[in-house]
Amino acid sequence: MVNNVHELRPRVPDSEKITINLGFVDLGHIDLLVQEGFYANRTDFIRTAIRNQIERHGDAVRQAVTRKSVDLGLRHISRRELEAARDAGEMLDVRVLGLASLAQDITPELAHATIASLTVLGGLHASVAVKSILADRIR
Repeated sequence: MVNNVHELRPRVPDSEKITINLGFVDLGHIDLLVQEGFYANRTDFIRTAIRNQIERHGDAVRQAVTRKSVDLGLRHISRRELEAARDAGEMLDVRVLGLASLAQDITPELAHATIASLTVLGGLHASVAVKSILADRIR
């Protein structure tokens, strides 16, 4: 067995686990649809329902993304990007619908000096120290 294999880049999860509370009647309806073969399981039903609602409101989402200048999908912020902003005397207003990922080698000081605001609709991956120093700037 090879013991000298190293991961070049940590794997970013492609989903976020959430918890919801449902009434017993709603849950019973879902279970019935699963039992009748319309869906593979509860999760399949819930994902399908969410996707249908997102599609139903697709025009409104697209307009909001355009109006608010939001990055859609994965937005990775590197140390190099923040250093360039710092060197240019700029502060970044980061807006993401999806996943915002700040590189693990970003120091709290660099993040504080270069990120004016961080708005994430979805998930945020950053070190605990960076999240802590940006706490008052995260919306």
